[in-house]
Amino acid sequence: MYDCCVVNLRTDEKILTPDEVVQAAQIACLIEVSASKPGNVSRLYDFRDMRLEDFLLSAAAIGPAIRQAGQVSVGETILRAIQDTKRLVQANTNLGIVLLLAPLARAAMGPGSGTLRERLSVVLSELTVNDARLAYRAIRLASPGGLGRVERGDVWAEPDVTLRQAMALAADRDAVAREYVTDYAITFEQTVPVLYDCLHTCPSVTDATVQTALTLLTRVPDTLIVRKLGWDAAVEVSRQAGEVLRQGGVLTERGRASLARFDSSLRDATNKLNPGTTADLVTTALFVLLLEYGLSVLLS
Repeated sequence: MYDCCVVNLRTDEKILTPDEVVQAAQIACLIEVSASKPGNVSRLYDFRDMRLEDFLLSAAAIGPAIRQAGQVSVGETILRAIQDTKRLVQANTNLGIVLLLAPLARAAMGPGSGTLRERLSVVLSELTVNDARLAYRAIRLASPGGLGRVERGDVWAEPDVTLRQAMALAADRDAVAREYVTDYAITFEQTVPVLYDCLHTCPSVTDATVQTALTLLTRVPDTLIVRKLGWDAAVEVSRQAGEVLRQGGVLTERGRASLARFDSSLRDATNKLNPGTTADLVTTALFVLLLEYGLSVLLS
């Protein structure tokens, strides 16, 4: 399903205004959490330590940082966004989202020329050691689940590499880090095409978001689950997501019943089977499509 979908993203060099980029970022966050994606916080389900309201507040909190992303470094945007979020929300609701959206926001507002992905490539190539230092502070402040210790590039130590080099050290175990070293290959080559197609074939924007999350989870095992429970657990969740899609996902009654069972199987008091990285990547795809097409992409 969706293998042949091709999205003709904007090829002009239009630089977006801060207001346009902030709106796109906040709407992407709001749509993502409003969709009842399996195993995630949504309108229907809260976690023990975080609620839907926390994600709504987090979407509002990142606005000032995103607005300044064209004038300050990526590291500064990341740190301010997490600091502003933590003033409103205690749990880690958006670290992965902020890490992914910050370079895109800078690319969308300039400086530079070319397509969004071409400008993003330049932004990523110009990341510095200070960007790593500031991002490490943000990661420690957010305190994400499953964060362990590593020999090189440990966020508890002072970095001696650029942020992109630090992400390269974690790319084999973290999909967010992998995006930094592949110019967002998962986003541009997998998630955006699926989401674009789903927005035209699913009954609603939230249904399209759920179907996209299922498809991405089938293709890319969730690395938050990997960090918490290991590779085999993540692969099994991906297999189950594939079974839901084979039943039709959100598009059929049988698929929705299968989706409900899958969702239930991912939920317990610990939330260790929460596909959080998948949710972050779907948010990023929503952000990209909103940057490229504006709100019209949601209304087609």
